[in-house]
Amino acid sequence: MKFTTEIVINKPIDEVIALFDDPNNMDKWMEGLQSFVHLSGTPGQPGAKSRLKFKMGSREVEMIETVTVRNLPDEFSGTYEAKGVYNVVVNRFSKISDTQTRYLTENEFQFKGFMRIIAFLMPGAFKKQSMKFLKDFKNFTESV
Repeated sequence: MKFTTEIVINKPIDEVIALFDDPNNMDKWMEGLQSFVHLSGTPGQPGAKSRLKFKMGSREVEMIETVTVRNLPDEFSGTYEAKGVYNVVVNRFSKISDTQTRYLTENEFQFKGFMRIIAFLMPGAFKKQSMKFLKDFKNFTESV
């Protein structure tokens, strides 16, 4: 499953990138994030691996992030592996004006096992969650 989401943030691109690039901010806009632990590589650089733990309702989800591209603001990409789900995310930022930034994500999900059934029954849930992260990041960024 592939899809793109985007949102306009009412802040200059330099401020948006600084907030996005600081892992200490992740729990301020990623609802349910319990922990973000660096595992290997140089943090934030291609090849770096981190473990993210989320609490989503009564479920706990653990995933491994691997940074694949770091060329901000043009691209910050990574893979996210969880039980039954492999997700490739490309984040792109572009200047609209001195006070506005476009934040676009390209998402590709691949599913295995039981998650194939979930994805078939609820394909909109993945796009909805991705858009929620963008909206929450926008709200956090504009409130700082």
